[in-house]
Amino acid sequence: MTLKKSNVFLWCIFTLIFISCKNKSTENFSAIQGDILCMLVGTYDSDNNQGLSVYEFNSETGEIKFVSQFSAISNPSYLAVSADEQFVYAVSENDKAAAVAVAFSFDKETGTLKLIDSEQTRGDSPCYIAVNKGNNFVTTANYSGGNLSVFPVNKDGRLLPISQVFDFQNEEGDSPASRIHTTFFSPDEKYLFVTDLGKDKIYRYTVKADADSGMFLQQQTTVADLEKGSGPRHLSFSRDGHWMYCLCERSGKIAVFQYDEGNLNLIQSVASDTTSGTDKKGSADIHLTPDGQFLYSSNRLKSDGIAIFSVNSDGTLKSIGYQPTGGHPRNFIITPNGKFLLVASRDNNNVSVFSIHKETGLLENTSIEIQIEKPVCLKFISRHKQ
Repeated sequence: MTLKKSNVFLWCIFTLIFISCKNKSTENFSAIQGDILCMLVGTYDSDNNQGLSVYEFNSETGEIKFVSQFSAISNPSYLAVSADEQFVYAVSENDKAAAVAVAFSFDKETGTLKLIDSEQTRGDSPCYIAVNKGNNFVTTANYSGGNLSVFPVNKDGRLLPISQVFDFQNEEGDSPASRIHTTFFSPDEKYLFVTDLGKDKIYRYTVKADADSGMFLQQQTTVADLEKGSGPRHLSFSRDGHWMYCLCERSGKIAVFQYDEGNLNLIQSVASDTTSGTDKKGSADIHLTPDGQFLYSSNRLKSDGIAIFSVNSDGTLKSIGYQPTGGHPRNFIITPNGKFLLVASRDNNNVSVFSIHKETGLLENTSIEIQIEKPVCLKFISRHKQ
């Protein structure tokens, strides 16, 4: 009996040492496995240059805990996660040779990122990145470059050299200059939509994925000419795919479109930023709750906060509230269970957690937050391996 107890004791000690060594560079995840998400935070460069950080987020309690950091990347301002959650892609929002798309593998067990490779975007200030569900192509929106880049992706997640670049400037010095802000797939991925904040247009491409030839996008078409000075920025589709919502940065308005097989029909224009008057507006991000009942949009530069809308049966929006946030809420994210909305406030150097009222859609500040310098993008990855 004594020997058996001794063996059990030694086995326990060995197990604890093994776990400690395995997690030497990261903190352990919460024991409440089913409620945990991995939260990735992209940032702009600061004195401490935090790069990409990984946290665990309890989607039932709202609690957040630091896990790991990958600092060897400059200005990772937007992120995309592959459908199988094995890979993470980021833009490095810089100019010239430093303007790159970056590929990482992601380990769910340790919550750590491992660099795979990077490729130049051939366009300055890449500010948005997207990956198709098959994880065989990545696209970047190059803001001041005024163009769109397409990268084939290898089976191991590695980015291959650019296969397509689409320029939206008619000629050098073209005015107004194109400012490409988003590349966004339709729900069925038959089309890719591209917002041109500079020229107030939304373009559409037909997706024809052919990894052998490197051909991915065909047939550019302008599907929406928005009012002058509106500045279309980010997009969101309804769950049933019948409606598309475009948040316009400069006008502070949301354009609501009826969507049908790649075609857009404008049915409503509603103010997201209702508090800045005629001053310059800076609307930023837009998302629907998982059940599609409520829509939220962030506004910056003057009255920092989140505009709250209920969604009518015909896809139109009704303003129901406004939630003040920290300074410059550039990006926010909603948990898959629809319980929390997290806001990255760049100028307040924090990510704050708001609870979503299930019936009204209104937000309540939980007072839970993390301090991180210049956060600008949030993405979730499920805790469990698929």
